[in-house]
Amino acid sequence: MALDEALAKSRGDVPECVAVGYVDMSTGMLLGVATVDSHPQEVLDLVAAATADLFQGQSVTTIEQLFRRSRGQVEDGRHYFQEIVVFSDNLLHVFQRGRTYQEHAAVFVCRSEVNIGMALTKSRLAARDLEGAV
Repeated sequence: MALDEALAKSRGDVPECVAVGYVDMSTGMLLGVATVDSHPQEVLDLVAAATADLFQGQSVTTIEQLFRRSRGQVEDGRHYFQEIVVFSDNLLHVFQRGRTYQEHAAVFVCRSEVNIGMALTKSRLAARDLEGAV
């Protein structure tokens, strides 16, 4: 399945989902997006940059290094933070790092009335499908 098809399917599978995107954090590019509304390109570009900052910002990478060091773990290319959930006034934002492609992330945006457990469960399943489409 092509990425665009997987994005559209994911948006339909995740409850109350209004947008889903797939980001390559190594380049800062939004590889694909499916939304119920159109958005200016500047907004979409900022989603990709914000996703990269959330997972790979200086403070986050420092925390990961400190956790690894305190636990006696060796640098293995895996990241400590795999999923980040952000609540805004009207929306739930779920950011999920790729399991196979650690430099990729799926972003799901749902209406705030969504059942949080269902949104997380369905977005985790959908993220695997998105990663498989790349």
